[in-house]
Formats: sequence, structure tokens, C-alpha cells
Amino acid sequence: MRSLRIAVLDEELPYPLNSGKRIRTFNLLARLAERHRITILCHRNAEPGEAETALKVLQNLGIDAIVVPRAVPKKEGAGFYARLAGNLLSSLPFSVATHTSPELVEAVREFAAQNPVDVWHCEWTPYAQVLRRALGKRLRRAPWVVMAHNVESLIWKRYTETEENSVKRWYTRRQWAKFEKFERWAFAHAFWTVAVSEDDAALIRDTLDGTEQTEVVDNGVDTKFFRPQRDVDRDPHRMVFLGSLDWRPNQDGARLLLDSIFPAVKAAEPRASLAIVGRNPPDWLKEHAARTPGVRVFGTVPDVRPFLATCGMTVVPLRIGGGSRLKILESLATGTPVVSTRVGAEGLRLEAGTHLSVTPDETGLADAILETMANPDDALDRADEAQRYILREYDWAPLAEKLEEVWRVAVEMRVTRPTMLG
Repeated sequence: MRSLRIAVLDEELPYPLNSGKRIRTFNLLARLAERHRITILCHRNAEPGEAETALKVLQNLGIDAIVVPRAVPKKEGAGFYARLAGNLLSSLPFSVATHTSPELVEAVREFAAQNPVDVWHCEWTPYAQVLRRALGKRLRRAPWVVMAHNVESLIWKRYTETEENSVKRWYTRRQWAKFEKFERWAFAHAFWTVAVSEDDAALIRDTLDGTEQTEVVDNGVDTKFFRPQRDVDRDPHRMVFLGSLDWRPNQDGARLLLDSIFPAVKAAEPRASLAIVGRNPPDWLKEHAARTPGVRVFGTVPDVRPFLATCGMTVVPLRIGGGSRLKILESLATGTPVVSTRVGAEGLRLEAGTHLSVTPDETGLADAILETMANPDDALDRADEAQRYILREYDWAPLAEKLEEVWRVAVEMRVTRPTMLG
């Protein structure tokens, strides 16, 4: 089978591996680069120094990169709020408008003019707009794939449902409507859409005008890297929260932990402690944790495995989100018990009560955490059962092969599929 020429459009270079999106992108592309010519076209990483290291790592894997000298603006300061206000005049969602930079559009246009491409791969749904702008009418004939890490309209729906401030709720409702419109276009016109769970795939097919050309490539875990450490003692009263702390659903979950869940646990079990681990924690989170006895925020760490090896459980208090949580797979791959809300655990083919503890919503989490602390052996038995299941079902290698098949079928559809832009 011939090697394919794949052009990947993305936010930034997927390294270091300190967010769920980067972990997924890196692990899939690293394996497929062994058989295909992959070029990433993206913005410059926001953190200084990341791009140089990332370029070396990707080059060692045989992945080329074209990085435009513009980082996606940070979501802070007066400029951020000015862009939010300006987006009221745009038909595009804020994330799509922000990520569709003229610099990246021009880089994609030049690359298309100078290089043959078998498949254009949008590694996040908003980058379908970059491709649309760059290729114009040629997009009708160019095989292209959308990687839906989340169904973004579902996330904005949940933002709206949980937002208490009436002005913010009005704004999020508008973003929800814009994302529904944009996703309908992207999913209906892409040659293939890749979802990360069966739940997301069903939503794309049934309510967002996606065609039957929707395939599921689950999130996975590096089962050689994340393994149980049997020679380390666990503290059954120590909780860990993992996740990128610059992502709003994780911020919402961390706030719930600090405001209500952890104080209730601490009141019933004085030995309880909480470690919050993830990149770019906002100042309010660090200040809130500093005022809460038993809580520490660690921010970006080089390796999360020491935290997983010594804690009694990973807690996933999400009420906003989509896709599926790599943090749950990584935790269970190390034999670490997991306590999660239904939203936190959705999208994973895991069984509540057999593999992890799941509550309908965040209101039952404190009781579930206390039960886990009181019965650590039962929790470890569930985690061991889950670890064996993950070894069979969630390794990255077969998942990469599923994405490769999507690329090959997209190439075959070049002539047979009539695609018209809306």
C-alpha cells in the first residue's frame, strides 16, 4: 500500500505532551509517520521555547512542520475581551474566528500550490475554516478529514446550561448557535469526520447533518509508559485532579472541587488531601487553593505518573465537556482508582461499578469519594480490572491504523463523492 502525503492543519505543534489534545495528536501521528509523509501546518506555540524542542522531536519522527510566526492570542487581558465583543459581529464562533489567521491561511495556500497532497487533515474542527479560506472552490475536489476532538456545540450547550450569570449565558447561547451552524457545514462537507467516541459520532450523524462518513477513533493510552507501580505505597486519602487548567471545563471542575466537593470530604475525613495537576493554572485557582487546607496546585509537571502512583484516586468532577477523558485512561492504566461524574466518564467503553465509580452528577461526588477512601481494596480491584481491559482496547497502535484507513478511503472517494460547498 502506497505511502500517502498528508497535510495536517492544527493550532500548534503537539509537544510537549501536557494536554489531552496534544497527547492524542502526537501518539496517532507519530505512529503513522512511519508509513506516510506528514506535514503539520500550524501557529507558533504560545509558550516560549516549546516550538524549538517540538520541531526537533517531530523531525526525529520524520514529520515536517511549517510554523507561521503567530501564536493564537491568549484568553486574558483587555485584548481578549475586545475580541469577545468584536465576535458579536461575526457569523463564525469565537474559536473559529480566532484560529483562522491570515498568516496560516496564506501558508496553507502556498503549500497547496507547491506540493501534491493526498489528504488534508484538520486536526481540530475550527481548522476546517482555514482550509475553506485557503482552497476555496478547490475544496470540492480535495479529500479532507475533520478530527472532532469534541463536539464543540455540545460543550457550548453545557456552558449555557450551567452559567448562572445572565449576560454570560446570553453570550454563550450565541456561541452555541454559531458552533451548531459551523459544525453542520464542516461535518456535512468533509469527506470523513473522525469522532473520539460512539456518543459523539451519533450526535454528528443524527443532529449535526453529518453523513455516514463518520468514523470513531477512540482516545487511547501509551500502555508501555503508563503502567502500575506495585512497589509504591498509595495514600487512600489523597485525591488527584488532572487536566489542562487553561481549558474552561477543567477550570469549572476544579472550582467545584474547591468550592463544595473537597470541603465536604475534608469535613468528614480530616486526612483527605487534594493535588491539582495541570498546565497553566489561572491565578484565581492558585489563590483559592492556597486558602483551602489540604490542597496544593502543582501546575505543569514533567511526568504525572508519580502523582498517580501515590494517590488513592483520580477525581473527575466535570459537568461540562465532550469527547472522552485521556486522564481516566492514563489513571486506570496505572491501576489508579477513578471517581467521576457521568459527563466526566462519557465516551469511554468502561463499565460503572466494574472499572470505576461514576455518579450521575457532581452532587454525589463527595459521598463516592468518601466511600472509595473507606474501601481502598475494593477500589483497587476495580482499577486492576480496568487496567486489563484498557490493555486490550485502548492501545494507540490499533487506533492509529483506524485513522490510516480513514485517510485511504478519503483518497478513494476523490472521484466518486460529489461534494458541494454550502
